Amino acid sequence: MRVAEDWSLESVRSEGSDGRFNRRAIKVEEAQRRVLAAARTIASELVPLAEAGGRRLAQQLLATSDWPPFARAGLDGYAVRAADTAQASPAFPAALRVVDTIAAGGLALAAVEPGTAARIMTGAAVPSGADAVVMLEQTAEGMAGGERAALVKAAARPGQNVAPQGEEFRLGSPIMEPGELLRPGHLALLGTFGYAVVPVYRRPRVAVFATGSELLPVEAPLAPGRIRDSNSAMVAAMIRQRGGEPILCGTLPDEPEAVSEALIHIGGDVDLIVTTGGVSVGDYDAMALLLRELADFDSQFEVFPDSLDMLLFNRVSMRPGSPTSAAWIGGKLVLALSGNPGACFVGFELFAAPALRAMQGDPRPDHRKVQAVLARELKKGSPHDRYVRTSLLYGDDGRVYADPLAFGKSSMTASIAQAEALVVIPSGSLGAEAGSIVEAWILPQ
Repeated sequence: MRVAEDWSLESVRSEGSDGRFNRRAIKVEEAQRRVLAAARTIASELVPLAEAGGRRLAQQLLATSDWPPFARAGLDGYAVRAADTAQASPAFPAALRVVDTIAAGGLALAAVEPGTAARIMTGAAVPSGADAVVMLEQTAEGMAGGERAALVKAAARPGQNVAPQGEEFRLGSPIMEPGELLRPGHLALLGTFGYAVVPVYRRPRVAVFATGSELLPVEAPLAPGRIRDSNSAMVAAMIRQRGGEPILCGTLPDEPEAVSEALIHIGGDVDLIVTTGGVSVGDYDAMALLLRELADFDSQFEVFPDSLDMLLFNRVSMRPGSPTSAAWIGGKLVLALSGNPGACFVGFELFAAPALRAMQGDPRPDHRKVQAVLARELKKGSPHDRYVRTSLLYGDDGRVYADPLAFGKSSMTASIAQAEALVVIPSGSLGAEAGSIVEAWILPQ
């Protein structure tokens, strides 16, 4: 990581309050744009099909055959010519001589000709000459001319209960696109087309640092004036939830030199660095002091050069977490989140989550957004847009209701576990009334 040659803690402090407090806030959307511009797509790898779940696809995959590869019976019954059943009814069934029995995986030994039928099982290939399958419950066994016959009690129409060849996919047609999150159904489809190994993006390796001399390890007993580091475990879980691999790097003291050295040391081994704490305007906020030495963001950069360090932003027009910052340091994206647990949670959702998605080939917005009815009044206004943790209720009227959770202050952890969505309350002096329509960003569960 390159910092200014004359950098020192004293030189930063000597700037006085102007540099500390006059941080220009940018809109969330602009901050997200800058983060996504810096989130480089990472390399891909091949993994066995059974291990591909939860990964993101790294290249377009094509159908290796028509699917179904043959006309296929949709249920157990009899393969028939629909024309032979046109007059069939329960009182006057059509008697069709049975010429074959076809199991799934088997092949017909005889074609279905006028006046005949073939017993067929679900998934079996429909024999030549047949254009419909009559379900077993609409037939009975009988005799016709001294031979075994199917008594069909209902008229069939052409194509009934038959999946035609290529109904779902044609040979060479796309079945999945890069960036798709592979769920169980995707794996079934990939297995169908013979993909024993799957090209997926490598899991992004994310370094996690917690800054603050007040922080203790989780296992340590509390001491006067000290608190345990709760953010690191939360952030690690959120990274895993978004397909990444967290590298927990422990805590750092409120010393910019120590923070800089740690970032330099870990930078070559990871794809993204996330820090928590130290981004506000206090005398000892190490990340804020360090980031102020970087050059301002220049929008000319579509690809960020490894040789140039720069500040992307150091204040966002949002509550909670307005001091949230981002930088391009040593060829790596660094996201500096607030140390307050609630603000850290929101900052990760707004910036780290979409960055991880983009690094795995999908730059689309990370959250599903719905219109919801605010269940309770939020009196407090804000000069910035507010992102309020809420639970969701689904009313009998078909509408979604967002119920703001208690203990919603940024420093409080009590409501984080119950949060199902973030409701966006636009900036203003009045807050939002109960019954107003708000935008809710659905959180992964």
